[in-house]
Amino acid sequence: MDNTDKIRAGDVRSASRLIRDMEDKLPHARLRLKQLFAHTGQSFIIGITGAPGAGKSTLTDALIGAFRKHHKTVGVLAVDPTSPFSGGAILGDRVRMLRHAEDEGVFIRSLATRGALGGLSQAAGDAIHVMEAMGKDVIIVETVGIGQQELDIIHHAHSVIVVLVPGMGDEIQTMKAGIMEIADVFAVNKADRPGAKQLQIELASLLSASPLTADAWRPPIVSIGNLYEPVGFAEKTTELMQKLSDHRAHLVVSGQFSERMERKALMEISDALRVCILEPVLNRLVESGEMKKIIDRVKNRETDPYTEAEAVAHRFLRSGDMS
Repeated sequence: MDNTDKIRAGDVRSASRLIRDMEDKLPHARLRLKQLFAHTGQSFIIGITGAPGAGKSTLTDALIGAFRKHHKTVGVLAVDPTSPFSGGAILGDRVRMLRHAEDEGVFIRSLATRGALGGLSQAAGDAIHVMEAMGKDVIIVETVGIGQQELDIIHHAHSVIVVLVPGMGDEIQTMKAGIMEIADVFAVNKADRPGAKQLQIELASLLSASPLTADAWRPPIVSIGNLYEPVGFAEKTTELMQKLSDHRAHLVVSGQFSERMERKALMEISDALRVCILEPVLNRLVESGEMKKIIDRVKNRETDPYTEAEAVAHRFLRSGDMS
């Protein structure tokens, strides 16, 4: 049985090795992905985003448990900040989600951002495909944080949870910065804290003011209390899972599921083109030393980045040599 068949059979070791090789951009990894792609597209992909400290990992851990109670297999991608020393993910997924580490129905993997904008690792889309090929029913992608440049999750997920916490000071301003547009479900975490009710009122007011058609999806708000009150916490986690299921059903009935799949395919094609065209050109420029000369010219205002980019593009596209 080769590695492709092992991954399709759910082998964690083979899947982990392929994801690592993708992050390292090893040539054979792309061939494996080509072989696996026909076996993707059946998983329900959930994105979880929110400010650092909002409790995204806690909710992810709880959702894993909720889906497993319904006999769903789960894959988790925890996208973490990159260590400036090792280049790897700083936070450890198995520390946060230790109780699921030995569950054969759960595969958890950390990815380092490695400087990627959008809150997601550059390898996240490919890692999602690996988990889809493993046959995971549900894939949860937890992003680094939240902000105007950290909205890439909408290009990968079918449903997006935005996690908010009372008392952090800038929740509504953050939402106005673009988060309102990507949230399919809002989770007000640590809702036993002071200010939780006010946050819910302000959020509901903003949602009510948003222009929506009669059949449009209006993001529900799920308030989740204290983790150390297990009965209530479990009930709210189950409610959150149900809202996600409701949203998926809405996407299918309304025809928006197909639209989201098209958006996802566009992002995948764009990423693949970047790997096939842009990265080889940048590598050639760096290896030849030309990039340093271009940087110096732009830095000294002897030219501008637009002229230089046009010249590079014209030269490589005319020659057809992208290797």
